Amino acid sequence: MTEAQGVLGRRRAARLGLAALLAAGCAPTSGPAPLDRERATALLDRRATALRERDPAAWSATSATSATSTGQDGLWARLAEVPLAGWAYRVTGVRADSATATATVEATLRYRLRGEDPAPATARRLLGLVRHEGRWRVRSEEAAPGAAQLLWDQGRVRARRGSWGLVLGTGSAGQVREFARLAERAVPVADDAWGGDWPRRVVVLVPGSLAGTAALLGGEPDAYRGVAAVTTGTPEPGTPADRIVVNPEAYRELDSRGKQFVLTHETVHVATRSVTGPATPLWLSEGFADRAAHRAAPRPLPGAAPALAAAVARGEVPRALPDDAAFAFDGDGGALDRAYEGGWLACRLLADRWGEERLRAFYRAAGTRAGEAAFREVLGTTRAQFTAAWRAYLRERLG
Repeated sequence: MTEAQGVLGRRRAARLGLAALLAAGCAPTSGPAPLDRERATALLDRRATALRERDPAAWSATSATSATSTGQDGLWARLAEVPLAGWAYRVTGVRADSATATATVEATLRYRLRGEDPAPATARRLLGLVRHEGRWRVRSEEAAPGAAQLLWDQGRVRARRGSWGLVLGTGSAGQVREFARLAERAVPVADDAWGGDWPRRVVVLVPGSLAGTAALLGGEPDAYRGVAAVTTGTPEPGTPADRIVVNPEAYRELDSRGKQFVLTHETVHVATRSVTGPATPLWLSEGFADRAAHRAAPRPLPGAAPALAAAVARGEVPRALPDDAAFAFDGDGGALDRAYEGGWLACRLLADRWGEERLRAFYRAAGTRAGEAAFREVLGTTRAQFTAAWRAYLRERLG
């Protein structure tokens, strides 16, 4: 090969290499388009709109499964009976894997239950995306790591609503109806006890198991094993409605009176939420709720306070009103029973001696003032004097 031929060969090879590079740059790629926060937001906005408007075709266009599918992404079916007034996502993080054409999106969900929530509830969510038929689609949605579940994460939700509020449950239609009947009776009792400005409605969530209850509350099952129901909420204005979360396993152990008692007690917490503050002692908030529930289904006093009656019979009259620590679910059931019974009888004494209106006024004052100030300003007494009167009341009524 001459030197001239070598030069021509090198030039030809260079031209061929450049052509190959140009061809590679112009060829369509087979991988997914890059997924960033803007694209993820647009996808989840379409998904939320489809759900709010109950548009199955639009929903299917955003999902890896159809609206009628019972596959991994069965959220459409699980939410079919839930009355939603709002549903929107705010994307907080995106992680895409181009090799597998999948992505994970972290988002904050804001949703409202129609007729119940004055403001949106929020939840941290984790959504799995997949490149499907040339587009990104959602294939799964669940609670973000460390976040509490939503009821529909646990299965299809049945709903029952009325003038008293809303029951949502993952169990049978009969179970949901049972809690609706309990709520219907509880709301007027709570209103009679408290009056005042409250929605006169409750939202009751009924998961299928103790584990489901704990997941809704973001805790461990052992923390709620002996608890029949818990009320969650905040006194701050512009927040979603309180939720009464039921532990169905503990509820099954109760008789009909006990079931009604528990739901009435929790409904009173909903009624008093707006004036229950960090300063409100638990003996007052729990005792007030118990008093309303007892009045709706009265029993002879020693039988309604058996743990405290037994203590008084042994000469062990409590020396002080129950402190907040006494209401902890730490495994000592007897101490917990005595705390609740003591709070109830303190509220009963207060109403007997000062009247219903003064009891409600004391409750309101206790949420914003130091305990001693509320005793002095509303009752015209001191904490020490009231405690002495309460101890005498226990001896008189339980002895």
